[in-house]
Amino acid sequence: QLARRLSRGTGTGLLPAAAMGALLLSASDLVAISLPTAGPLPVGVVTGGLGGVYLAWLLGRGRRR
Repeated sequence: QLARRLSRGTGTGLLPAAAMGALLLSASDLVAISLPTAGPLPVGVVTGGLGGVYLAWLLGRGRRR
């Protein structure tokens, strides 16, 4: 979804999807490192949180249409 929205093409190409995945994982890693927690926070938890927020935004936006 993210790669298709950014590329504005008719379909999702491999390069935009790979770049978006790398960007999302890198951003999640930076957030996981910078959060002040008692122990190390797994990157998957942050990635799931970011994906959940985006999914909620998509669902909320779809209801308005």
